[in-house]
Amino acid sequence: MSKTYAIHGAGLGLRRGRLMEELEQSPPKQVDFYEVAPENWLIMGGKLGKRFARFTEQYPFVCHGLSLSIGSPAPLDTDFVKQVKSFLDQHQIRCYSEHLSYCSDQGYLYDLMPIPFTEEAVNYVAKRIIQVQDILERPLAIENVSYYAAPCQQMSEIDFINAVLSQADCQLLLDVNNIYVNSINHNYDPKDYLLALPKQRIAYAHIAGHYHEAQDLRIDTHGADVIDPVWELLDLAYQHFGVFPTLLERDFNIPPLAELLKEVDQIQYKQHTWTQQHDYCIA
Repeated sequence: MSKTYAIHGAGLGLRRGRLMEELEQSPPKQVDFYEVAPENWLIMGGKLGKRFARFTEQYPFVCHGLSLSIGSPAPLDTDFVKQVKSFLDQHQIRCYSEHLSYCSDQGYLYDLMPIPFTEEAVNYVAKRIIQVQDILERPLAIENVSYYAAPCQQMSEIDFINAVLSQADCQLLLDVNNIYVNSINHNYDPKDYLLALPKQRIAYAHIAGHYHEAQDLRIDTHGADVIDPVWELLDLAYQHFGVFPTLLERDFNIPPLAELLKEVDQIQYKQHTWTQQHDYCIA
């Protein structure tokens, strides 16, 4: 039985400035849904707020948060979660995702810090995810994040994320580029990691580019084109899990829309190819 997703097809991150203007002037048919960080729009009013509302009235949207800080030692900011809920309701957002990391402790750290891979951390984070889901009255999708250190590690990265997903009964935002980046930085097989993730929990996926710092160090930047090994991982994911919604992340060094759409087209081409192959196998 095929899985039903809240969105479908290929997505693109909506950014203010030139990209937003280009999307308004020439809406691309190949973009099936958009993504924003709710923190950038929560209290946005005036002309820009109205422009954003016109987008959400016309297209499906998902949100990818920046500051929930689900693994923080500080208490959960429930007032912020309630603000997010109102925003999701107002704009009929199809899915809300966040990073499996933390970015605050009595103040914001302005970076995504790694949560220790321990049983204690699994229990702690799962309880906070459940609390968030109760307030939101909808599932939370957590993202497998890139990280550059693994403090106090007692279990593998894949065992940690699978334990959190199971205990919190939440969804997964599958970041294909992060798997590749982490596999280089922490010396594991990205295919083994990918295939060990639970299909039934995938909400949607990210694919992005990164910076090649050294032979054994990649930096997750979302500031470059997607490279072939990451595209190949996406192929493997479609082959193994079936086709799922996939969004192109590009946060800086953003090229003209026509250039971005070439990568969106590539996502769509792969989705169509693997859907056809799946239908052929079933027949």
